[in-house]
Amino acid sequence: MDTSQLLKGVLDLAVLAVLDKADGYGYEVVRALRGAGLAEVGDASVYGTLRRLYGAGLLTSYVVPSEAGPHRKYYAINEPGRARLQETTARWREFATTMEGLVGT
Repeated sequence: MDTSQLLKGVLDLAVLAVLDKADGYGYEVVRALRGAGLAEVGDASVYGTLRRLYGAGLLTSYVVPSEAGPHRKYYAINEPGRARLQETTARWREFATTMEGLVGT
């Protein structure tokens, strides 16, 4: 099964969940998602999701200077983002339970 289509539907939830644990810059979020088992997640998809969530007011950002390379833009989840994370998590759990009932053994 092509998991990229499934991933599109839950990428917002996954990114918010990662940032709920700790602030992070784009590639750090990508690595966290891949490390959690979402190996097929694309860099561009994550960066686009970060920009969209930020534009929707669910994240804040700040820049951290780096002596070893370019400055890094970190993203942090804010209160509206946490509310969205809770809401989306509840919907995900309901959906997963429904699907398990359909395909479970």
